[in-house]
Amino acid sequence: MASIRGIASFLILMCFITGFAVPAYALPDHGYNYSYWEEAEPAPYPYLAEKHVDGSELGIGHFNVPQDLFVAKDHRIYIADTGNNRIVSLDENGKLIRTIDGFDNNGKKETFNKPYGVFVDASQNIYVADTYNNRIVNLSNDGTLIQLFGAPESSIIPEGFQYFPFKLYVDKFDRIYVIAQGAFEGIMELDASGGFKGYIGTNKVRFNPTDLLWKRLSTKEQVGKMELFLPIEFSNLDVDDRGLIYAVSSEANSNTPIKRFNPSGEDILRREGYFPPMGDISVIRLAPTKSVVSDQKNRGSSRFIDVVSDESGMYSGLDSTRNRIFTYDRDGNLLYQFGGIGTQANNFQKPVALSMLGERIAVLDNEMNRMTIFAPTRYGKLIRQAVKAHYAGKVDEAADSWNKVLQLNANFDIAYISMGKAFLKKNENKMAMNYFKNGNNRKYYSEAFKQYRKQYVWEHFGTIMTVLLSAAALFVAIRIYWVRRKPKLYFVETNIVKAPFYTMMRPFNGFWEMKYEQKGRVKIALIILLLLVVTMILKRQYSGFVVNFNKLSTLNSVDELIYIVLPFILFCVANWSLTTLMDGEGKFLEIITAVGYSLLPFIILYLPQVVFSNMITHEEAPFYYLIESAAICWFLWLLFVGMMTIHQYSIFKTLLTLFLTVVVMVFIVFLCILCFSLLQQMTTFILSIYSEIRARA
Repeated sequence: MASIRGIASFLILMCFITGFAVPAYALPDHGYNYSYWEEAEPAPYPYLAEKHVDGSELGIGHFNVPQDLFVAKDHRIYIADTGNNRIVSLDENGKLIRTIDGFDNNGKKETFNKPYGVFVDASQNIYVADTYNNRIVNLSNDGTLIQLFGAPESSIIPEGFQYFPFKLYVDKFDRIYVIAQGAFEGIMELDASGGFKGYIGTNKVRFNPTDLLWKRLSTKEQVGKMELFLPIEFSNLDVDDRGLIYAVSSEANSNTPIKRFNPSGEDILRREGYFPPMGDISVIRLAPTKSVVSDQKNRGSSRFIDVVSDESGMYSGLDSTRNRIFTYDRDGNLLYQFGGIGTQANNFQKPVALSMLGERIAVLDNEMNRMTIFAPTRYGKLIRQAVKAHYAGKVDEAADSWNKVLQLNANFDIAYISMGKAFLKKNENKMAMNYFKNGNNRKYYSEAFKQYRKQYVWEHFGTIMTVLLSAAALFVAIRIYWVRRKPKLYFVETNIVKAPFYTMMRPFNGFWEMKYEQKGRVKIALIILLLLVVTMILKRQYSGFVVNFNKLSTLNSVDELIYIVLPFILFCVANWSLTTLMDGEGKFLEIITAVGYSLLPFIILYLPQVVFSNMITHEEAPFYYLIESAAICWFLWLLFVGMMTIHQYSIFKTLLTLFLTVVVMVFIVFLCILCFSLLQQMTTFILSIYSEIRARA
């Protein structure tokens, strides 16, 4: 008894030491891409700064907190230089064309007042969000006034709404989409004459349930002083070549910061990647209202403040938390990211807008008061070539580009998946399976495996049937021989080794014989426990790829001590401690034996389950999980019967005891954590005293 308790104490201590480490998240400063495991894997830079443009070099004076950037169809660049109340027009190389700081309105010279947004349509007409003049100004390319759009009027616009247009976009039908301050209902849609048509899209209201409960219980006066539950405003928008609206909101901890709206306002953005298009994944989440200081660069979720559509379904979002640009394909897979916080050529201090300049990307930084033009590297060009070829249906061309990408970055899962699709289309299923497995895509792996299995069975049908029929015949022959050789007895006593199997099939008789006829053995129970540990190791390591979601390179066999041995010991100790006070007749060793025998179904069912898992597709996976459920139910049934038999309890009392046992287990874990924490504090205190004495000596 003493040795068992000593071993249990040691195992509990080891499990707590190894099981309660806090994972650390740190985003690298170099290029990276997220893997299937949501880890930032090193990657080459997809874009590098080609040129910086500021007002002093252009001879027009420094930019003053510019807020928006737009590239027209002819690659002319327009900057809303907000602090200087002007629009600056550049060519695609960053050379000055003109500045527009005002316009003539029926003989009256008018100027802009903090213009926050600019847009140029296909006819080179310029639309300016003249924010603090509460209007939108439509000018010709030479600065001549075409039309003024004042504050829209409608019965559905909230009373007292003050119109401050920030960002805008005009589609090919001259419909104007406006993001305005305080427009929580969504993006404002105006017709060609500036008439209000309605709202497009909206963000869902997010709130703390505790705040909602408190609000329900408060008086009207208290509710009036509370913060309203309002959706987050949109930060920026863009329209793709199909007329669909991309919009972003700078909401913290959101899984859908980027949306794509169809004409009815429904979000149809594809999110078929490993994780949604939400910027950085491996970050420490903060409360939305908590400010982030400079030494917390890896804390807090990404907050997108701008989005731009690209060709072939690609789009990019600008993250203001860590000043990075994230580019996704049409399915929502992260292709690459670049940028970062800093004053170096490829970093930003406060980026506010971006726009595509052909293959290049222009980014506006309103703290450094400059625009940076980024050009794709060879790595970035290859990714773009591969995506465009795949979008156009040129599979072989896409595969060639993806293969070159893998030569530069062997950690790129999307490249493996795309290569697998190419081989799958060529009916090279075995090769496709390897690529899909490297890319951790179980959906397409299952499709390739289904074709490969069908082809293999067709080619080896004769051999497979011969082996199966021979095995069946051999089994029948051995069975007949064994039955004829075995003597006919009216009563066969179950021996010690067969007792666990007998108990598994006939639990009432088996546990009775274990307790009252001394057919149970603690050693056998511990052997079953050890075999279960080995079985779980095999299950985690060798289950089929379709159902195996473990990262094999990080699997640690010692973890099974935490997940199997520790609960086993905790249950036995908790149940014995509890039933001693509840007139239970079971002894501690009998509890260990009963629990150990109850674990046998896991071994019996899990071993064939591992073999079965390597022969199924994704559609057949429910049968795999059915075996899992059967093993768990069988174990719970045996555990229930075993506890009821050895303690001689009724059904209700057995259920109550099992529930209380779980409660006691939780209490023991809490005490162990508390003791471990106190031990750490004592150790730290003693070490600090020792260091102080040593320093004063």
